[in-house]
Amino acid sequence: MEDTLQERIQGIIDNNDVVLFMKGTKHFPQCGFSATLVEVLRRAGSEFQDVNVLEDPGIRHGIKEFSNWPTIPQLYVRGKFVGGCDIVREMYEKGDLDAVLSPKEG
Repeated sequence: MEDTLQERIQGIIDNNDVVLFMKGTKHFPQCGFSATLVEVLRRAGSEFQDVNVLEDPGIRHGIKEFSNWPTIPQLYVRGKFVGGCDIVREMYEKGDLDAVLSPKEG
């Protein structure tokens, strides 16, 4: 991956506590997995930045290499990759997602 693309992706992640790389937007998801994660984050009460990978082929392919994760959507919280749809949905169902999304006391 080009350094500039890696820096762009890292900048997006660094500048947002919760960021979802997805197909479409949080107001108009364009795949079922992205729609599921938007709903999970809403139910969890989380504000998040959406990044529509359909608008940027570089990010669409680069995020997979960046995270070493083959699918989209991808959720990052405070700079760390959390997972894709199945992992995040399972965390929500088990009640583990709130701890990940909650701001750390410091």
